[in-house]
Amino acid sequence: VQLQASGGGLVQAGGSLRLSCADSGRTFSSYAKGWFRQAPGKEREFVAAINWEGDSTYYADSVKGRFTISRDNAKNTVSLQMSGLKPEDTANYYCAARTLYQIDYRNPNAYAGWGQGTQVTVSS
Repeated sequence: VQLQASGGGLVQAGGSLRLSCADSGRTFSSYAKGWFRQAPGKEREFVAAINWEGDSTYYADSVKGRFTISRDNAKNTVSLQMSGLKPEDTANYYCAARTLYQIDYRNPNAYAGWGQGTQVTVSS
């Protein structure tokens, strides 16, 4: 069972995109969620996370102040609003559910339900 990320695309530097993550099977509906990204040749890195209630959010320093994570539990979706995009934000973006709490929330090994992700490309 996987989470489906969508909303990626090609955007100019300084532009905005809104990514969405859907859990159509509601398998991970009561879990905290995270967004990660992976650029070619690089490791998957933490971007943002949100708890189940939606009242606690966490961000990588590189995106703080530019990205906003939110969730709508009624619709079973998690969103990532990205603004002020930079070429270094170019990557495949993934959402996942946090299933292991003994591992740091920034570690992708704490998460499950990885889908294929959605590609974000920022041109300079």
